[in-house]
Amino acid sequence: MTTPVSPPTPARVHNAARARARFGGLLDRVLPFYDRCDPLADAVVRELDALRVAGVGDIERIVDETLRGRDHVRAPASLRRLALESRAEPVWLDRARLERAGGLLFRAGPLGGFVLMLRSLVAGYMAPAGNKPLALSGRLLDAAPRRLSETSRFVAAVCKPRGLRPGAEGHVITLKVRLMHARVRALVRRSGRYREREWGAPINQHDMMATILLFSQVFIDGLRILGLRVDPREADDYVHLWRYVGWLIGVEPELLPACERESQRLLEFVRVTQGTPDDDSRALTDALLQVPMTQARDDAQRRLAARLIRFNKSLCRVLIGDELADAVALPRYPARHAMPALQLLLASADSVRARVPGLPRLATFVGERYWERLIEHALAGRDATFSMPGQLSRVS
Repeated sequence: MTTPVSPPTPARVHNAARARARFGGLLDRVLPFYDRCDPLADAVVRELDALRVAGVGDIERIVDETLRGRDHVRAPASLRRLALESRAEPVWLDRARLERAGGLLFRAGPLGGFVLMLRSLVAGYMAPAGNKPLALSGRLLDAAPRRLSETSRFVAAVCKPRGLRPGAEGHVITLKVRLMHARVRALVRRSGRYREREWGAPINQHDMMATILLFSQVFIDGLRILGLRVDPREADDYVHLWRYVGWLIGVEPELLPACERESQRLLEFVRVTQGTPDDDSRALTDALLQVPMTQARDDAQRRLAARLIRFNKSLCRVLIGDELADAVALPRYPARHAMPALQLLLASADSVRARVPGLPRLATFVGERYWERLIEHALAGRDATFSMPGQLSRVS
């Protein structure tokens, strides 16, 4: 009787023996996904490129109208197929759960904004292979404020009531992000600077799954760290919402967790196997944390930005933990000693909110207004187009 042979382990996968011992056959099931991407979205990008070469203008309008269900006469076949498939519903989808789930983001209000920026996004930069498409594209290093505002708009749009109905803003933005991924994938491959044999395919299935975990489980855990109560049903619903976003964005179904327990296991698997943060992790984290300074316009705003950056770095250390914070060179400001008191205060306030009639609904209403104002301020009158980049914005 022969012993089954495990498939070759890519260079980017760390602690393979430990992962096999801890997670059983999960590693071997996931290995093929480091080299698999999103064939349909890649085909859309190729066909749209052919339209550009042929001199067809207003490509973004063709994309937008098609994704909203208005069949544009010049839309390529692959784009029509993507739009059509996105309107079908997976058998496991429960729209009542989607409507409940988004309330978690809004009742968290500003705390959700801090967790998204200082935990979810920063955690995504920790992966030394998964961060390479973003680092090479320059979409954060050169345009951190805009990318942060677009990410906030994306998250808020999918969490709004009915936001993931076909043709609704969250549904359309999710599909546009999928096409952005495909465009960046093509550009970094074309650049000659992406080391695919070492890092796996750019924006591959594993890394797309990990991104969904950042916006779901990593976010949930961050709210709990700050003292907010997230009960098991609420957490399962939020994972369900992001399972559907993952399905829309092109993640293969077998990689999408169905509940928080599965989500936690997948997240721990990613942490064990991704390796330690590198120079790109540090550069990306620093660019994100410096956003307040890049938006300051005078000396008074710069002084305020400097204080906010110190606070953000202290809070980021709490949210990601000392080990990762040290790895990306976050300073140990004295303000970190005040964080336990802040966490206790937030936990007490959230306990009061849960017990007093009418406060949960008020918290959700205030949270929705907060996210609207946050995005308006960040965009500064510009549209969040989620357009596909035409080229890499910097040379690394």
